[in-house]
Amino acid sequence: MLVRMQINDTRLCDVKLLVPKRHGDDRGWFAEVFNAEVFRKAGLPEVFAQDNQSASTRGVLRGLHYQLGQPQGKLVRVLSGHIWDVAVDLRRDSSDFGKWAGFDLRPRNSNGDLELLWIPEGFGHGFLVLSETAEVLYKTTRGYYPAGERCVRWNDPKLNIAWPLDGMTPSVSDKDAQGALFSEAELP
Repeated sequence: MLVRMQINDTRLCDVKLLVPKRHGDDRGWFAEVFNAEVFRKAGLPEVFAQDNQSASTRGVLRGLHYQLGQPQGKLVRVLSGHIWDVAVDLRRDSSDFGKWAGFDLRPRNSNGDLELLWIPEGFGHGFLVLSETAEVLYKTTRGYYPAGERCVRWNDPKLNIAWPLDGMTPSVSDKDAQGALFSEAELP
């Protein structure tokens, strides 16, 4: 059987790190980064509703975002630059409820492989830009639903996320800075 993609478990239940197979020669390379049949067989969504792309500068911290009513699963890929991506399990019935995991994401990892991060519905998501600039593309399982948009503060003391700030003061939007504390947040 042709191996098109490795799908690796992470320390958070249901969050996956995907490594597409790259095929290359002296002209460059090609990779299949999404295939509905491969995703279906792996128990991942095979239909996505929306693609989003962001461009940010060093120190920008986005998140921790999630949606109520019409939650979104996200397939995250870094197109350029370097980010530290965070997923927080907000599913009350999960054994990982309130736990987080961080992922060092670049266009290609230290082995030269592409990496995509699958974050299912019911998770908070955010990232910190570590390079001078970064572009991030993510597919979502549902379209944007403004009435359901929520945010938990990136620096919530209960979550105690170890952001790799290295002395940097993050640039956070006013909306994200006013996010709810985890203990008071309206959760899925």
